[in-house]
Order: sequence, then C-alpha cells, then structure tokens
Amino acid sequence: MAVVAFVGRVLFVSVFILSAWQEFNGFGTDGGPAAHLLVPKFNVFSKHVSSQTGFQVPHFEMKHAVAAAMSVKALGSLLFIFGSSVGAYLLLLHQLITTPILYDFYNHDADTKEFNLLFAKFAQNLALLGALLFFIGMKNSIPKRQLKKKSPKSKTS
Repeated sequence: MAVVAFVGRVLFVSVFILSAWQEFNGFGTDGGPAAHLLVPKFNVFSKHVSSQTGFQVPHFEMKHAVAAAMSVKALGSLLFIFGSSVGAYLLLLHQLITTPILYDFYNHDADTKEFNLLFAKFAQNLALLGALLFFIGMKNSIPKRQLKKKSPKSKTS
C-alpha cells in the first residue's frame, strides 16, 4: 500500500513539478512568459482588492514573484512526494495565492467564453486545494507512532 501512496503523490505533484520546470526554462532576466502573463492579471487583481476592501496591494517585481512561486512549487512538491505535511502546506499556500489572481472569472460576464474557461480552471484548482486539504487532514488524523500491542508470552513448563 505504501508504494501505491507514493505513486499517487508523485502523480499528484507532477502538475506542480512540470509547471515549475516550464517556468524555470523560460525564466530569463525578466521573469519570462510567466511574468508577462502575471503582470496584467495582478494589476486587475490589485485594483479589484483595493476597490472592494480599500487595502492597497504593495508593488513588487513580477520576476521575483515568479521565482518565489517556482521555488515554493519545487520545494513543496519534493517534500510532498516523501509524505511531508510541510510540502502540502507549501503547495496549499501557493494555490491560495495564485488561484484568485490567475483565474479571475469574477471580472468577466457569465455568458462569455473567457468566463467559462477561467471558471473551469478555477474549479480545477479548487479540486487541487481540496486534495491538499484532504492529505493534510488524513496525515494529522493518523497517530505519529502507533504502539504495538505486545503479544502474550506463552508459558513454558
């Protein structure tokens, strides 16, 4: 059963590993295509947050955000593969931050094609979030060390 669980964790994090690898290969000096895609999405997100809450989102370089996301995905994936809850928490943090920024279906009309595409991707990321929460919950519900029951010694005469 341990082998099946290991293979399942490897398959699960393959999404994150492949994404981090793709971002790493295209990174360059300016953050690559990921940073170029993230800039307008982040600007829309920060305007939405400031208009709804009055909180001003601080400005920072997108190449640093992409580098941080790559690092969190890579480290979280490696730790998750070996069954660490810390890896699951890192991936959970990444998903919580990036999902509402990248898949901003809430900024589009419900009858447009882009709304449907973004909402489908958003729903997929919610499923990943659910799987990570499930892993964390299961990991925390199992006792760290199960005491072995001592077998009664047979009496010898």
